[in-house]
Amino acid sequence: MHLLRDALPHARGRTDLSDTLVIGLGNSFRGDDGAGPAVARGLVDQVPARVRAYEGEPVGLIEEWTADDAVIVVDAVSSGAPPGTIHRLDPLSQPIPAALSQGSTHAFGLAETIELARALDRLPDRLAVYGIEGGRFTAGQELSPAVARAVESVRLELCERLGKSAGDRREAADGAALERT
Repeated sequence: MHLLRDALPHARGRTDLSDTLVIGLGNSFRGDDGAGPAVARGLVDQVPARVRAYEGEPVGLIEEWTADDAVIVVDAVSSGAPPGTIHRLDPLSQPIPAALSQGSTHAFGLAETIELARALDRLPDRLAVYGIEGGRFTAGQELSPAVARAVESVRLELCERLGKSAGDRREAADGAALERT
């Protein structure tokens, strides 16, 4: 009888998750390009939202956010502003300025991905982008001190924005759901 009544584990934490997906976009092995994943790692179990470090090509985000009403993307940018500058963007009201995509290593960057999703009518209902200005993008380097400070600032801002409740569900860099134990 026990096997029939309790055959599946309880869905822990799903009722307290918001409808928000936070995506930290970037490459953790290329210096300041790891700003987005660093923010995502800092938010895991800190906010009642799904949090994902995404280190693939940005065009894949269209599929990532398909089922979500609200999405926040954090990515490193390179516009020539001082490293650590935080750009807060609302790409639903206006396109991301091309100046923020200078020097992107992606074949199809975040700005182009958002515009493609707009043309395909595949944008989430709410979308915010935090661009953290990077200074060094060399393979094998850690975050620069200015970018590390900006990562912490964005993390704290998102904790405040999303509420500081610890969720029970998070996602690993490969997209697999992880449960807190």
